[in-house]
Amino acid sequence: MVNKTSFQLAFFAPKYWPSWLSVFLLYTLSWLPQSWQLALGRALGRLVYRLMKKRRKIAEVNIALCYPELNTEQRAKLVLKNMENTGMAIFESAMAWWWPDWRIKRVFGSVTGLEHVDTAQQQGKGVLLLVPHMLHLEMASRIMGVKRRGIGFYRPHNNALMDYFTTKGRLRSNEYLVGKRDVKSLLKALKDRKFCYYLPDQDYGRKRSVFAPFFAVPDAASTTGTLIFASSRYCQTLSISTRRDDQGKYHLAVQPALENFPSGDEVADVTAVNQRMEEAINKAPEQYMWLHRRFKTRPDENAPSYYR
Repeated sequence: MVNKTSFQLAFFAPKYWPSWLSVFLLYTLSWLPQSWQLALGRALGRLVYRLMKKRRKIAEVNIALCYPELNTEQRAKLVLKNMENTGMAIFESAMAWWWPDWRIKRVFGSVTGLEHVDTAQQQGKGVLLLVPHMLHLEMASRIMGVKRRGIGFYRPHNNALMDYFTTKGRLRSNEYLVGKRDVKSLLKALKDRKFCYYLPDQDYGRKRSVFAPFFAVPDAASTTGTLIFASSRYCQTLSISTRRDDQGKYHLAVQPALENFPSGDEVADVTAVNQRMEEAINKAPEQYMWLHRRFKTRPDENAPSYYR
């Protein structure tokens, strides 16, 4: 469990100087008007589109697999918008980590469905909130934190200085963070009727996974880790959708609890989770993290990679 982070004198070592430069630049830019920052992010994303061809290819493959009904031109437009949103996400993270609450409140669009959280907690349950990997996730978490402080997952950054800033920023909207493998701490948080985030929409490999439909892919490796927590008698499982509109306002909508969940049928349960993620992503597909190799694990280990 992480509920604080400490600054270290070692952060002044020369190996961290490039990181300091990046942090200083990003912090300074974070005080620009939001519209300016999003415009800069959009331009940065277009640069990513041109230079990071491997990442662009991953997005192209994922979008082609998930939206086969789109023609070539439509897919190309969606990929470009997705790259633009990838650049914008860098600035959104800075806003989420460093903006004061009064600035955060200025970009509120709507936050609905909190009554589902309240009902679960009044019934003596903790809440497991299923969250898709939207590119503006840091900002959405900060906005939710103004309304309800939650419990987030934590994975240490390889760079200790960036880990310090990331952790400090995320603790502004969370009571504390738990390690991504710390099952006991999350189960305890649910028992304590906490509001816990869980991101079940990526490919975490074969271990603790089943193959279930995700968009148009019939056999996507999907984690069963969700079911470990959802099976707790102290847990009620909800989901959320988030999006940023054209005016830079953020809209968060908590959906009602999944019914008869978990049912005991792993494939059916994971399919229900995937469907909730699809519904959320479809509200703003250009704002989803398509850069992740979502379909890297195939049922047949010898099958060629989609990303070859």
